[in-house]
Amino acid sequence: MAFSSSTLSPHSSTTHPLILSRSPLSSLPKTTTATFLTTSSSSSFRPLPFHNTTTTIQCVDKASSLDPKTGVAVYKPKSYEVLVTDAANSLAYALEDGKTRFEIDFPPLPSNISSYKGSSDDFIDANVQLALAVVRKLKERKETRVCIVFPDKPERRRASELFRTAIDSIGDITIGSLDDVPGGPVTMFFRSIRNTLDFDFEDENEGRWASNEPPSLYMFINCSTRELAGIEKFVEQFAMSTPTLLFNLELDTLRADLGLVGFPTKDLHYRFLSQFIPVFYIRIREYSKVSSSSALYRELQWSIISPIPWTLAGNA
Repeated sequence: MAFSSSTLSPHSSTTHPLILSRSPLSSLPKTTTATFLTTSSSSSFRPLPFHNTTTTIQCVDKASSLDPKTGVAVYKPKSYEVLVTDAANSLAYALEDGKTRFEIDFPPLPSNISSYKGSSDDFIDANVQLALAVVRKLKERKETRVCIVFPDKPERRRASELFRTAIDSIGDITIGSLDDVPGGPVTMFFRSIRNTLDFDFEDENEGRWASNEPPSLYMFINCSTRELAGIEKFVEQFAMSTPTLLFNLELDTLRADLGLVGFPTKDLHYRFLSQFIPVFYIRIREYSKVSSSSALYRELQWSIISPIPWTLAGNA
């Protein structure tokens, strides 16, 4: 290939259409037609006649061509702010796609604090803070009326006292508990005993965030295996057609207790839990026989039918 001297010469008065001095890349034309003078042979010993060839060069904006729904091969969030934003975005894509049953699961605390060594209150409070952060990010993307559902009234009262300012700052959010579902005589008896032993009968924030409009999303947090059956009854009572999110419940762990004495039966999974799709999933895995740890990551992409493959990222 040869080029005309008038095209590439630095002393030429004619500027090449793709060489713009001190011009940013964004100012380049999206489509440019360039004329090159080529020969039909690569031999340098016998020059052949030149032929005009017109080539169209398409400039592609890489940032605009990326689809956020396609997921990533390696996921390395720099902070919990990035983690929460990505979780909220995945939830928003699922809502836009008409899904109604979701699961979000990622470590509420840094990986060096395991769920067996850390305080339960630390995990409970961290989950509440992260749930509020996800709700805030979600409301920035689309208008949503969220109801955060706690396992019982004491948990709801405690959270409303600790995070009252944060809940007030978000706005258009309500809180509830699994106790809102009417129970039978046995259930009411145990609830009365629990309330009696709680020694705190007054809730200063009762009705503080009440709303006449029904929620457009229910979010269940800090529930144990025993309370999974209560979530099912709550959904049947209030959220049959309303989107429902199980937030950081560690369902993989809770499912292992199904069928044991004192816990719900295993058919709860096939009947109810199997409806929930993990839209954002990160679980830390540690191995005792080797000195290594890894994180299992999954972010659902809604542009195709099936989710992206599981990604295992770790250090050996």
